[in-house]
Amino acid sequence: MKKNLIILLITAVTLSSCGDWLDINHDPNALEEIPTDKVQVLLPAAEVGIANNLMGWHFGFGGGFWVQYWTQSATASQFKALCEYQPESFSTAYQSLLSQPLTDLERIKSMTAESGNKGYYFVAEALSIYTWQLMTDLWGDIPYVEALQGSEGVLHPKQDKQQDIYADLQVRVDKLLGIDVGSASIEGGSDFIFKGNMEQWYRFAGSLKLKLMLRLSETGDYDNEAVKTFIESADLLTVSASVPGSIWNDAMEGKRHPMREFQEGGANYFSTNVVACKSFFDYLLVNGDPRFAKLFSGTKAAFFGDFGSKMDSDGNGTTDDKETYAKVVLTANMDIPLISAWEVNFQLAEVYARAGNDAKAKEYYETGVKASLAQHGITGADSIVEAGGYAEWQSPTGEAAVKQIAMQKWVANCNYQHAEAFIERNRTKYPSVNDIDIASNRQSAWDNFPVGELTISVAGRGTLNGKLPASPTYPEAYISRNNNAPAQKANIGEPVWWNQKAGK
Repeated sequence: MKKNLIILLITAVTLSSCGDWLDINHDPNALEEIPTDKVQVLLPAAEVGIANNLMGWHFGFGGGFWVQYWTQSATASQFKALCEYQPESFSTAYQSLLSQPLTDLERIKSMTAESGNKGYYFVAEALSIYTWQLMTDLWGDIPYVEALQGSEGVLHPKQDKQQDIYADLQVRVDKLLGIDVGSASIEGGSDFIFKGNMEQWYRFAGSLKLKLMLRLSETGDYDNEAVKTFIESADLLTVSASVPGSIWNDAMEGKRHPMREFQEGGANYFSTNVVACKSFFDYLLVNGDPRFAKLFSGTKAAFFGDFGSKMDSDGNGTTDDKETYAKVVLTANMDIPLISAWEVNFQLAEVYARAGNDAKAKEYYETGVKASLAQHGITGADSIVEAGGYAEWQSPTGEAAVKQIAMQKWVANCNYQHAEAFIERNRTKYPSVNDIDIASNRQSAWDNFPVGELTISVAGRGTLNGKLPASPTYPEAYISRNNNAPAQKANIGEPVWWNQKAGK
C-alpha cells in the first residue's frame, strides 16, 4: 500500500505523468502531455511537487521520527526501521525531486531565459536553488553540476562535494537578487504560493540567501558579521512561503494533504502505526504549551523506539504494549511552508544573538514564536513569551541563545517542516541528547525523564554507537546505475559537510 500511495501522490497530486522516475539515469520528462510553452501549467505542478515531498512519506515520517515528534506504536511495524536507525535512503523523494519539480523548473528557465519579463525565470530559479539546497542538506555530496543532463548524453553525472554545491548556490542566489523584479510578472493563477506577487518572491530569494548563509554556522566559511550586514539591508519574508491548505481536497484520494493521504481512505497509518513520542510530547505538556492540543490527542506518550516493551514503565498496572498513547492531530487544510515566517524570524534572532544584540534577538525570537502560534490559529497565548512565560526570552548569550531559539524552532516545525526540523537539529545539536538507558530501569526513566532532551532509541540504541541519524544513505538506483557514484554510506549516521558541531 505504501508504494501505491506514494506513486499516486506524485502523479495525481502534482498533475505529473512521469515516465520511469525510478531510473536515476533516465532523462526525466515530467508533464509530457502538457504543451511545453505553458509555463503557467508547469509552475504550480512544480510548487506542489516540492510541497508533497516536504511533508510526504519520506521527509514527513522520516523527519517526524528522527526529531522525535512521533514514534512507532506497539500494535504495528511500518516504521520500526526508522526507529531502529536502519539504513534509509529516502529514495522515492530523491527521484521525485529530480524527475518532477527540478526538471520542470529547468524547462521554465530555458523557455523564459530570453524573455524581457523575468517573472517566471525568477520564480523558477528561486525554487530550483531551494530544492537543490534541500537535497544537499539531506544527502550531502550529490550529482549537481551534471545532473538533469540526460538529454545531452550525460548518463553518469559526477558527484559534487557539498561545499562546492553551497558555493555555487550562493553565487546563483546573488545573481537572482540582482534582477530587478519591478517590471516582472507572472499570472496569479499559476502561482499557489504568492499568487503572482513578485515582491514576495524577491523576499523569498533574500530569505533563501539567509538560510544558505546561516546553515554554515559551524564551518570555517561562516562570517556572522557578514550575515548581519546582509540582513540589515535585505528584503526578507514576513509571511510564510507556503503551498496553502486550501488546495487540498480531503474527500478525494490523491488530492489530500500528503500526510492525510496516509490516514484517510483506509490507509490508517496514523491510527495504527504512529503515536506521540515522549521526548516532544512531555516538553509541550510540562510547559503548558498552547500548541499541545493542536498537535496531539491524548495524555500519555511512549519512549522513542520502545515498541517491543511489555513492561509497565509508569507503574499504572498496564504494560507498555497495551497502553493508550496519544495520537497525532492532522487537520485537512494544513499549509506546507517552504520557508516559514517563524523560520526567518528565528534565523534573524540567532544572527543578532551571535552578534551580541540582545534587544534585536529578543524582538525576532518573540516574533517567531508568535508566528508559530498564529499558524495554528491560536490567539491570546502571547503570554508564553512574556514575563513568567515558559518561552520568555532569557537574554542568553552564546550557546544558551542558540539553544533557546532552537528549542522553539523544534516546536514550531512540528506538522509543518519536518525536513527542516531534522536538518536544523543536526546543525545546532538542539534539542541535545541525553544518554539515559531507558531499558535498564524503565520506572526510573519514566519518573525522571529528561524533559527537553532527545533520547537514543531503545530498540536501536547500539546501531549508531549512541548517536542520532545525520543523513539518509544514497538511493540504490543511484549507487548501482551511475558509474561515477561513490561507495554507499556505512549507515545513516554520516554527517553532511556543514554538520561539524560537536554533539550527537
